[in-house]
Amino acid sequence: MLGLGALARKVFGTPNDRKVKSIRPLVAKINALEPEFAALTDEGIIAKTREFQKRVQDDGEDLDAILPEAFANCREAAKRALGLRAFDTQLKGGIFLHQGNIAEMRTGEGKTLVATFPAYLNALTGKGVHVVTVNDYLAKRDAEWMGKVYAQLGLTTGVVYPYQQDAEKREAYRADITYATNNELGFDYLRDNMKGSIEEMAQRGHNFAIVDEVDSILVDEARTPLIISGPSQDRSELYQKVDLLIPSLTDAHYKVDEKTRNVTYTDDGNEFIEKLLHEAGLLPPGQSLYEPESSTLVHHVTQALRAHTLFHRDQQYIVRDGEVMLIDEFTGRMMRGRRLSEGLHQAIEAKEHVAIQPENVTLASVTFQNYFRLYDKLGGMTGTAATEADEFMEIYKLGVVEVPTNRPVQRKDEHDAVYRTAREKYEGIVKTIKEANAKGQPILVGTTSIEKSEFLSEMLKKEGVPHNVLNARQHEQEAQIVADAGKFGAVTIATNMAGRGTDIQLGGNVELKVMQAIAADPHLHPDEVRARIEAEHADEKARVLEAGGLFVLGTERHESRRIDNQLRGRSGRQGDPGRSAFFLSLEDDLMRIFGSERLDKVLSSLGMKEGEAIVHPWVNKSLERAQAKVEGRNFDIRKQLLKFDDVMNDQRKAIFGQRMEIMESDELAEIAQDMRHAVVDDVVDEYLPPKTYPDAWNTEGLRDALRDKLNLDLPVVDWAAEEGVDQDALRRRVTEASDAMMAEKEAIFGHDTMRQIEKQILLQTIDGKWREHLLRLEHLRSVVGFRGYAQRDPLSEYKTEAFTLFEHMLDSLRQDVTQKLSMIRPISAEEQAAMMAQFQAQQAAAEEARQQPAAAPRIVAAPATAPAQVSAQARVPVLAGFDEADPATWGNPSRNDPCPCGSGEKFKHCHGKLA
Repeated sequence: MLGLGALARKVFGTPNDRKVKSIRPLVAKINALEPEFAALTDEGIIAKTREFQKRVQDDGEDLDAILPEAFANCREAAKRALGLRAFDTQLKGGIFLHQGNIAEMRTGEGKTLVATFPAYLNALTGKGVHVVTVNDYLAKRDAEWMGKVYAQLGLTTGVVYPYQQDAEKREAYRADITYATNNELGFDYLRDNMKGSIEEMAQRGHNFAIVDEVDSILVDEARTPLIISGPSQDRSELYQKVDLLIPSLTDAHYKVDEKTRNVTYTDDGNEFIEKLLHEAGLLPPGQSLYEPESSTLVHHVTQALRAHTLFHRDQQYIVRDGEVMLIDEFTGRMMRGRRLSEGLHQAIEAKEHVAIQPENVTLASVTFQNYFRLYDKLGGMTGTAATEADEFMEIYKLGVVEVPTNRPVQRKDEHDAVYRTAREKYEGIVKTIKEANAKGQPILVGTTSIEKSEFLSEMLKKEGVPHNVLNARQHEQEAQIVADAGKFGAVTIATNMAGRGTDIQLGGNVELKVMQAIAADPHLHPDEVRARIEAEHADEKARVLEAGGLFVLGTERHESRRIDNQLRGRSGRQGDPGRSAFFLSLEDDLMRIFGSERLDKVLSSLGMKEGEAIVHPWVNKSLERAQAKVEGRNFDIRKQLLKFDDVMNDQRKAIFGQRMEIMESDELAEIAQDMRHAVVDDVVDEYLPPKTYPDAWNTEGLRDALRDKLNLDLPVVDWAAEEGVDQDALRRRVTEASDAMMAEKEAIFGHDTMRQIEKQILLQTIDGKWREHLLRLEHLRSVVGFRGYAQRDPLSEYKTEAFTLFEHMLDSLRQDVTQKLSMIRPISAEEQAAMMAQFQAQQAAAEEARQQPAAAPRIVAAPATAPAQVSAQARVPVLAGFDEADPATWGNPSRNDPCPCGSGEKFKHCHGKLA
């Protein structure tokens, strides 16, 4: 008997069904236009694009009104450029993306082509469209592949990638459609807001973004901020000394919480480590770990313990070429340049006895949530989003629509098989692989770590089963291994399969083979190459279909149901037959951490024999509940991160907006004057308090403060002694004197030069103050959690104190700008000669240093709120001993070298302008 909810759904349909039905008339219109657009010449297709651009940009026609014609034009262009005609289901996905939704489409439904439809339509506005991918390989591949479609339509395509030349990057962002990774987009946003002029900025606004693998980018990576950082003090020796102490600890000295990935010392552990620190000379005699002076040392000792207990080689990271490289838990890829924050990465480097990179200080940061909320409209694609639908709606206001598959799914999803021990599980896996392999069925085996993939690989080698292994070590061969995974008799072991970007097609991937054949010999005709390869492929595909299609075998359940669904979704693409199964044991991390005790009792009471597994729907339900709990906890972590970042985001928008106004303006004299007058008011009020008599005035203090802050030597002591002079009269005289001094400077430098000096000093001071402010907010964030013990809401406390800090920053900004502008003066001929002599003396040494092999540019460290989080960062080196006020400490940079102040700008655009 059907329940009431099921009965209602049967009568009225689900909300998802109603959304899909609502766009059927649009799809019918697009299909009806197909003959008209098929009759167009290639020039006619481009002419249609120009017509649409005029209708949108000049006539103000709505994009929704043009949608059927634009989609029909795009379908025809793709047919001619790629030989691919979009199915109705792909048109539906494109419509939902244009409407600002997430289109959940199964693996193999052609999401890469789907993105071209809304991208084309929205690019007609001339404001640009960003297509966001999860890695640089996919960004370049998709830009090149789909760029042929856009070229057929008369639009330009750009691709953004790391370490790209500035001019090339600006050109890529000015294209109609720009492909880029989420990291590069976020970093470029931060870099742009550190630039000295609008001409140097790369991005041109945030109009519309289509995010591929949207769950990976907007959920999995959203727990960690993007940070641009510069180097701080080197503490390598301290990390090494602390690391030597950790092996002396026993299980009685600490507790590990695997659920939250945290570790704490017991009372015995605190006493023991304190004793070791005293003996090592790291803790001064008589000083306790509980004293405030020991806080830094306590932090290092805790991070060292976390490095040893929670981070394991070949699971969370690998060591390659003397460098600790983190592994993405969702994709199994190496995360080049990503580093753990707050000294944790350095602690792992000490543990692995590799070179320890210095910690870094934050110069600019943004979370993915707040970056992607900058866009006027956002759309996303993935095979698995429904489980996170609430989060997408709450954080991004994105609805999730499940787009029906082009052909019915024929994959058979088996119930999980649960064994008592990991040994029994792996024996069962090997036995199952051998049985499927014997009939030639291709098998994709999903593991959760490199260590486990290599363990299983060794077992298969002993059994004589030929196979491929895809993990972070084989990162470079990724596309080829995935493309071959559907061949007859193929066995592929992969560490996570999220966002691989290459389809597993039965019999092999035709598209990749065609691309490789043309790349090897560009003179070959694409149509002839495709015909030959498709003929070869058809025979092998028939054999694979007879063997049952792709068999996906999961060796463990992931914390997130989406990751399991992504693995499953590799099988059964485009209506192909297939099979999926998960093999589990009570020793798996998820089962062990999240409640397998009850299940263990059930298995024990059943009296299961060695090697037997329990297979039952109840087990699946129990596991899904455990996974839902973990997903909920992770959502809470991300929401908490966002709440705190929202406080900073309001301030970030204010500062970045102010910078933009300054860069756009050629007349900043009024801003500088307002700041100067405010400083005069503050100084006069401080030393001559309002509503007080002259005997309460500190005129000597005022005189000294005016010299220091405004470079004014005024007889304020004599003025104050005059009959009838009050505070306002003195204030007027000081203000007039400061205005006269600045007018004199302008007469010396000239109007245009003075405006440039004002702009540079304003921007440099804002950037410096913002960096200091970020550091204070980091420190505040790290301690504000303790306020909860005093029954005070940490978030409210953070908001209040962050606002106070922001006000203080603005006050000190006014003072610094005023002081710097008051102090500037032209350099005399003698000083120029002295500086030139010093320059020539340093030139040889600097040239010699420049000849030394330079370290490759790196992306470095980041703070994180969740215990085991990673953040991507871009490093901006600061010259040792650099003093902004003393050009002699600036070294000898050439005009195009990075500025020694660490701004990331070229010297000629930064301090070199004033030198």
